[in-house]
Amino acid sequence: MLIAILIGAGLGFMFGKLPGLIIGALLGYWVARRLVRRVVVSKLSQMQGQFLDSTFAVMGCVCKADGHVSGDELRVVEALFERLRLNEEQRERAKAAFERGKADDFDLDAELATVRRVTGGQRALLQVFLQVQLSAIAADGELHPAEHDMLLRVARGLGCSEAEIEQIEAMLRGGQQQAGGGATSQQALTDAYRVLGVESDASDAELKRAYRRLMSQNHPDKLAGKGLPESMREMAETRTQEISNAYDLIKKSREANA
Repeated sequence: MLIAILIGAGLGFMFGKLPGLIIGALLGYWVARRLVRRVVVSKLSQMQGQFLDSTFAVMGCVCKADGHVSGDELRVVEALFERLRLNEEQRERAKAAFERGKADDFDLDAELATVRRVTGGQRALLQVFLQVQLSAIAADGELHPAEHDMLLRVARGLGCSEAEIEQIEAMLRGGQQQAGGGATSQQALTDAYRVLGVESDASDAELKRAYRRLMSQNHPDKLAGKGLPESMREMAETRTQEISNAYDLIKKSREANA
């Protein structure tokens, strides 16, 4: 940007002395900002496209972990197209990626390395990626041992821990309880602590810090700026809602027992 400003200032001075220098510098700054913005937008668009492509490729591999892709899993994939509001071109690309992931010669480790690269290792982005995978393979109501092993492999390939998988599982259970209107239970409370990543004996101050940190890390606008596709914004919003629900549940439980 500095070079563009200097060039603009130099040309302006040549043709208009001091007033020209000022005008040229301003024009150089304006042109440089537009060029930088174009580069950033283009790079972000490429990142988002790759993130979406890898999401469905890995999903194809994970869903096939137990030997076949069930009808329920296929319906979840189709439903995901609707939830993400993919256009026709994006759907075809997602379907092709899913089929690529199902292939016997699919290189899962290389794909996960690509995900780490395009996300820059951002934890919140990687957890959203894992959450999509888990929701797909849990579509038939059970998690096959081979699928769980594959999920652990994906998590490790992304640099995530088993605790992070447990956190995502707790979020999904919390969402299901909210949808079903189930009564508060000890399991729900245990899951709430897992969602926030704190122990049940954590102080109120520690609890609030964990909540605020997670809400900041998972803010949809922040994730979008780091490469999360706009089509996945709803998932990011759902994630922050589950974090908020977990915090509220713990607070109500502590107030009731005070």
